[in-house]
Amino acid sequence: MIIDLKKKSSFEILECFENIDAEGGEIVEAELLESDIESFGYKAFADLAQLFFMKLLTPIKKDETTAILRFQKLNLESSFHNSDKGSEKYGAESDFFKIDKTKQFTFLYHYQKSLEFVGVKSKKRVLNLGVNRGDEFKVIKEMLSSDEFENIEFVGVDYSASAIAYAKRDFLAHKNVEFICHDINNLAELNLEKFDLIISIGTLQSSNIDFNAAFMSIYQNHLASGGAMILGFPNCRWIDGEMVYGAKAPNYSFSELSLVLKDIHFCKKYLQQKKYRVVVTGKDYLFLSARKIG
Repeated sequence: MIIDLKKKSSFEILECFENIDAEGGEIVEAELLESDIESFGYKAFADLAQLFFMKLLTPIKKDETTAILRFQKLNLESSFHNSDKGSEKYGAESDFFKIDKTKQFTFLYHYQKSLEFVGVKSKKRVLNLGVNRGDEFKVIKEMLSSDEFENIEFVGVDYSASAIAYAKRDFLAHKNVEFICHDINNLAELNLEKFDLIISIGTLQSSNIDFNAAFMSIYQNHLASGGAMILGFPNCRWIDGEMVYGAKAPNYSFSELSLVLKDIHFCKKYLQQKKYRVVVTGKDYLFLSARKIG
């Protein structure tokens, strides 16, 4: 499919994309003047691609004044969100397991800033709920020296047996890292004691978890006095291997953020009442980072 976008306004381009009827995997080629591309900027077209569930491919130069931007339609059915529920929806053979959030720069940057905000170097015991294959621990490992990392006790809990088995093999050389296969709804069964940093990225919002009750229980029963928290709230969907901006609420065909903002507001207000300094940062993942005041 080829469309002519030369000398078109942003309103006209947006209307054109709204009328595109493309199948998953199909490539749409858009001819634009290079001067128009410079005026809009490539980021605008990358954002445009996400709005209509496409990815922007490498542009092609047509002639001295014209370039072709190529967009490939994503396969909307290819997503772990459509998988059957259960622990292995996130297991080692799942679509979710293939995702490496740390290769997404907006995730990595804001997660690192959250770790810096809470002072990860000074922590002695770190708990990750919904750890899956341990990517968040790997980021910490990259940020710290070998001695700093080895001096911290890490515990990761996840309901997926195959993901936990993979994480154990991956961190086999690090005796200070423990992975436990367990339902985080029943953390009390593990006798974990308390931690001075608790991390949970995209897990507490799971449909089988009562968010408010789980959050308060984790704070009251597992966070040490003066401890810190990092909670990650997905403001994206993973479709055909691509991170697509915007949370999806039930019964809406478009991105709708009310539930995400409600959960963030509840946690922020609760922690502020406990004398925490709380910041909310990020883009595709929103990070709530909290450290004790004083």
